[in-house]
Amino acid sequence: MLKGLDPLLSPELLLTLRAMGHGDEIAIVDGNYPGVEHARRLIRLDGHHLIPVLNAVLSVLPIDDFVAEAIFRSTVKAERDKLDPVHEEMIDCCARHEPHRQVVPLIGQDFYGRVKAAHALIQTGEPRLYANIILRKGVIYPKEPGTHGTAGVDPFVY
Repeated sequence: MLKGLDPLLSPELLLTLRAMGHGDEIAIVDGNYPGVEHARRLIRLDGHHLIPVLNAVLSVLPIDDFVAEAIFRSTVKAERDKLDPVHEEMIDCCARHEPHRQVVPLIGQDFYGRVKAAHALIQTGEPRLYANIILRKGVIYPKEPGTHGTAGVDPFVY
């Protein structure tokens, strides 16, 4: 356990999030998703619902602001604009962390293809269908010179 970190951020998950570079993507998926087949790197968080995991990840992961679209959700079959309650919860969670970013719906194979190319996949125990989301990692900008606070502190403090 660490101060200030959500306990859902397991050592393996923290390592993965830290190892990701700018532009890398991570998928967070429901318990029915074919994670073993689609993941380059699979992190299992069985027993946990998607929204708390999404909230924990967004508490530490910067979202890419170099591109127009950086957060993607799966759709209910081919119904691009249909929102199940879990989609509304995902959108609300993302809006709390990234209020200026839209959650973009991706239909079927477009979503699957993006997951297969992702850096990693977090498989939750979420029982609701179509509860899947992809996040594209951004950067943490360094503070302006002289704003790091304490004398003698590493200039790479963010």
